[in-house]
Amino acid sequence: MINTDSSLKNPNPEIIFRSQRETSREWRNSSYEERVSRLKKIRNWIKDNQQAIREALKNDFRKPEAETDLSEIFPVTAEINHSIKNLKKWMKPKSVSTPLPMLGTSSKTYVEPKGTSLIISPWNYPFNLTIGPLISALSAGCTAVIKPSEMTPHTSELVSKMISELFEPSEVAVVLGEVEVSTELLKLPFDHIFFTGSPAVGKIVMKAATENLSSVTLELGGKSPVILAEDADCKDAAEKIVWGKYVNCGQTCIAPDYILVHDSLQETLILELKVALQKMYDPDYTGIEKSPDLARIINDKHFERLIGTIEDALSKGTEIAFGGKYNPETRYIDPTLLTKVDDEMQVMQEEIFGPILPILSYSTLEEAIEYVNSKPKPLALYYFGKNQENTSKVLKETSSGNTVLNDCVIHFLHLELPFGGVNNSGIGKAHGYHGFLAFSNEKGVLKQRVGLNNATLLRPPYGIKAKQIIASLIKWF
Repeated sequence: MINTDSSLKNPNPEIIFRSQRETSREWRNSSYEERVSRLKKIRNWIKDNQQAIREALKNDFRKPEAETDLSEIFPVTAEINHSIKNLKKWMKPKSVSTPLPMLGTSSKTYVEPKGTSLIISPWNYPFNLTIGPLISALSAGCTAVIKPSEMTPHTSELVSKMISELFEPSEVAVVLGEVEVSTELLKLPFDHIFFTGSPAVGKIVMKAATENLSSVTLELGGKSPVILAEDADCKDAAEKIVWGKYVNCGQTCIAPDYILVHDSLQETLILELKVALQKMYDPDYTGIEKSPDLARIINDKHFERLIGTIEDALSKGTEIAFGGKYNPETRYIDPTLLTKVDDEMQVMQEEIFGPILPILSYSTLEEAIEYVNSKPKPLALYYFGKNQENTSKVLKETSSGNTVLNDCVIHFLHLELPFGGVNNSGIGKAHGYHGFLAFSNEKGVLKQRVGLNNATLLRPPYGIKAKQIIASLIKWF
């Protein structure tokens, strides 16, 4: 039994789960109109409470309002609109072709809700990465228990308020609390678990899911590299890298984690990165710390970890090409560029998740590819270059959850693309149709004609004719 703090106003999660299991059976045959009505309720609430969302994110880690609109609210409303537009098509059974050995039969694939779902969301985009998966769950016809991060209390309370105003606990419910609450929730036999967070915690979630054979979507992370080829446009690349890296103060799972730049471009790239940083965050030359457009580190623990990472690199020979200043009182860290880094440094051993960007150089594209392949498969890989042959080489010889050519991060907003990792960076895909499928069971249905039996000659006793037919099947099909 889970004992939650009564001040959190949480009903007992086990009772919620049992009630949602009953509701999920009722929702199994929910119509397009019913599902859309749930999505529209969320969209309308967001529209009416946009300023409250901005304030919650600002209170949690001083996130700029424009950045909240762009990275927290817009992805959710876009997901809702995309789902409403396409849901009828997604829900429709799809006919499949009939192979010759199945002649006389007809077959379709049906999608049905998996049932009860658990969504465990992270702190770095606490509204987007909580409500986004919920849109997929509701589109698929699933109920949902949501466990938001305790590290963003203002946003978590806002999400709890929103859900309590829009849904009964037997439909969608929010459970607040610390890590022990997540641990107890993971013991319940949910039909699907959607987790966003670190690979280390993802392994814990996956292990817990095996006890009930719950399916999982794991949106994890890792060290997403940027490769700049010899023919890359440094100015264009620098502006895109700076935005992709320093949005949300680098606390983004798909943020560029390190740069591999061709030897001939390193000095030019560093110069252009400095120019881009000045242009975006200090156009008046009053200091980046005064910029209203740069968020802060989420808490003291992560701030101290990041400062420790910089100090470790400095003690081992790195050089700071830009930034390096910080303020513990406000948890501010300069956008920082590091050169002369190596794999012995912490900054190259773990996902940074902050405003620190290491820069390494390489001599040949093969060398850069080998370096990327020597590490766990990343959530994203970013390649800047014009030569098509080299582009194809990178695509064919590396593996990543997603790859973006000549830009960074923006693939998250492309709802026709599957979003997710591979192996260490994640399991399963999300967004749009792929998110709908994550919470759905694709059921194959075959219909045979009454009185027609394709397998009559293939049943015991196996005579010469049956053996001849089997041999033909093996040979020709």
